Amino acid sequence: MNLPLITCAEEHNEKIAIVTDERAFSYRNLLHISSLIATGLLHDAEDLQEQRVAFLIPPGFEYVATQWGIWRAGGIAVPLCISHPRPELEYVITNSGASIIVAHPQFEDILRLIATEKNLRFILTSETLPNHVSPLPNVDIKRRALILYTSGTTGKPKGVVITHDHIQAQVTSLITAWEWTSDDSILHILPLHHIHGIINVLTCALWAGAECHILSKFDVETVWNRICEGELTLFMAVPTIYVKLIAAWEKASKERQKIMTAGCGKMRLMVSGSAALPVQVLEKWQSISGHFLLERYGMTEIGMALSNPLHGQRYAGYVGQPLPQVEVRLVDESGELVPPGIPGEIQVKSPGVFLEYWQNPQATDKAFRDGWFCTGDTAIVENDNYRILGRMSVDIIKTGGYKVSALEIEEVLRTHPDIQECAVVGVADLEWGERVCAALVLRSQRQLTLESFRSWAKEQLAVYKIPTRIIIVDELPRNAMGKVTKPKVVELFHIK
Repeated sequence: MNLPLITCAEEHNEKIAIVTDERAFSYRNLLHISSLIATGLLHDAEDLQEQRVAFLIPPGFEYVATQWGIWRAGGIAVPLCISHPRPELEYVITNSGASIIVAHPQFEDILRLIATEKNLRFILTSETLPNHVSPLPNVDIKRRALILYTSGTTGKPKGVVITHDHIQAQVTSLITAWEWTSDDSILHILPLHHIHGIINVLTCALWAGAECHILSKFDVETVWNRICEGELTLFMAVPTIYVKLIAAWEKASKERQKIMTAGCGKMRLMVSGSAALPVQVLEKWQSISGHFLLERYGMTEIGMALSNPLHGQRYAGYVGQPLPQVEVRLVDESGELVPPGIPGEIQVKSPGVFLEYWQNPQATDKAFRDGWFCTGDTAIVENDNYRILGRMSVDIIKTGGYKVSALEIEEVLRTHPDIQECAVVGVADLEWGERVCAALVLRSQRQLTLESFRSWAKEQLAVYKIPTRIIIVDELPRNAMGKVTKPKVVELFHIK
């Protein structure tokens, strides 16, 4: 029996599935190439039996065919981030226990070294595919499909395990709510190691038999050119991208602005997520595009939980109501339900909620209460709509659609030879949602510039985790117990 995603694709054989800078690929192409990739991965075995396959491939057809190939061979896909430095790639490969690494040639140098050191099977996407398809295993829908790494409140990222069943629940919920059809066409500009890009855009599009136009990298002019062509029906992005699109529109000539606005008008839906959307960005975008952006709320562990309606009233600053198949409740610190108008922690129950944190049963147990997933986010219900108030923990920073752990960054910064102590915080920012900032106490007689600090950090951390502002202080603000008081650190960045 095929996976439901494959069965859906077979109904759209001749339709265009993926469009890249180079060419268009049909669903038949995708099915055929992914079955050859699956054959190559199996390597005479009958079933990968949930072996983890880590893969690092730029956005495009090869990424999708490889992801599908891993699933069709019975493996668990572990997508790596193209902007991560070696220590972060190595952490994910090691933590997931990957036995196979698949890499695009541009990442060969960094990944072949890791594969050799760890004695892992290494495959380049440029290698010749098998010339025949061997029988592929029957993959049960309850099997693990995906491990995505997400920063928690403590240290290193945790692997969120999602089954094929969870993917089906998340995708069908969104297809119902946002009325996806095979006539849809979406531009994909989001990272492909993240739930937003993998599920909301890529998998929803392919499940529906729609066209997914994938850009190899985000470029604001290219995005506007695609919008101006008027072929797209859907667009999904994070607030940071809308800020950049607005800036480009404002710089354009009056004639060009008219064409840009007309291109937006051809679309049926524009969505913003992964971070809070500032109301002034929403209003500016509405004046440019005619679209009142649909805001929704979700996270790696649950997929999407809340959404403004496709039809009907949307409210600025609110994320709407529970999506189909999703139950949401707000509770106080003692776990009691709170009435409307009172803030509480968002807890979620749905068939899309993840299975477990990879090989971390303690963290998994801690994340659930009576079968409800505890998100760690605070919200309030007003006029039947949810408004997100922020993280319960000050140590999670949401920047440009990414969720990063301040504690993880601090751990890395403390290895800098000039830094004695540090505190990393998120400071509210119109473009990024929150900007990663660091207060540093230097060792005696040492100096540090932002430029030299950032060039050092680029070797250690993903670019979106690197503080964009630093301040040097004699000591960090602490409470009576000696614990750094993060709100006071945030205040330091507001003092001009």
